[in-house]
Amino acid sequence: MTQRELNENYYQTSDLSLTTTISLFFPIEKIDRSNIRKAIFIFRKTPELEKLIDQYFRNEIKISPQVYFNQLRVVKARLYANE
Repeated sequence: MTQRELNENYYQTSDLSLTTTISLFFPIEKIDRSNIRKAIFIFRKTPELEKLIDQYFRNEIKISPQVYFNQLRVVKARLYANE
């Protein structure tokens, strides 16, 4: 996958809170661990994903704390699974 292809077709973030929220609705396509200090989570870009990200930053998403923290555990398990 080229960098251009990555930028055009995928959304990338290192924000764990945002990643956890997005992953409740969309699958994590890949985790880029090339930087040992910061993992980059990669999601396929869609209009729905972009809308969700906007809602996240406008604080418009309501999620049960229990559901959120369970998902956070899932994300962290995936992050550290292949170390």
